[in-house]
Amino acid sequence: MNYIENIYVCLAVPLLIAAICSLRKTRQLFLFFLAGMTACLLSSYISTFLAASAGAGQLAATLTITPPVEEFMKLFPFLFYLLVFEPKKEQVSGCMLMIAAGFATFENVCYLTQNGASSLLHLLIRGFGAGAMHVACGAILAGGMILLWDRIWLRLAGAVGLLSVAITYHGIYNILVSQQGAAAIVGYLFPVVSVAAGVILIRRLSLLPR
Repeated sequence: MNYIENIYVCLAVPLLIAAICSLRKTRQLFLFFLAGMTACLLSSYISTFLAASAGAGQLAATLTITPPVEEFMKLFPFLFYLLVFEPKKEQVSGCMLMIAAGFATFENVCYLTQNGASSLLHLLIRGFGAGAMHVACGAILAGGMILLWDRIWLRLAGAVGLLSVAITYHGIYNILVSQQGAAAIVGYLFPVVSVAAGVILIRRLSLLPR
C-alpha cells in the first residue's frame, strides 16, 4: 500500500505551487520545508531496507537504525545548500529549522495515518515531543555551523561532530519514549524543555550589550 507516497504528493504539490508563486525569500522557506518532507520519506525507505537487511525488529530499528538515518537525511539538504549556494551566515539557521519542521510534520502525518486519531491528547503529546525533538536536532546542526562559519574546513569537520551529537540526542529521545510510564513522559518533555531553554537563552544573549 502506497499511502505514504500518496500523502507526500498531496502535501508536496500545494507547497511546490506556493513556492513557485512566492517571492525569492519566501520561496526558499517553502522549498526547505519540502526538502524536510522529502528527507523524511527517503528516511523511511532507507531505515526499512537496513532493518530488513539486518533482521532487526521494530524496536531495535527504532533505537539503532532510525536516529542516524534520519539525522543524516536532514543534514544532507542542509550541506547541499551550504556547498552549492554558499548562503550568508544569517540565512543558515532558518534553512535548517524549516528542514527539521518539514521532516517532523510529515512524520507526524504518517504516524496519524498509521495509528488513527482516537486519542487527541496522545497525538498532542507525541506531536509536540517529536516536533520539538527534530527542531532541537536541527538547531544543534545550525547553531554549530554558525559557530564554525568563519573557516570552511571547520564547518566540514564540525558537521561530523554535530551530526553525532544530533544522533545521540535523537537516540536518547527514542529510548525514553519507547518505554512506559514516567520514562515516556520524561522522553516527550525532554525536547520540549530543551527547545524552550534554547529560545530563552538566545533571547537573553541577544539583549546583552555588544
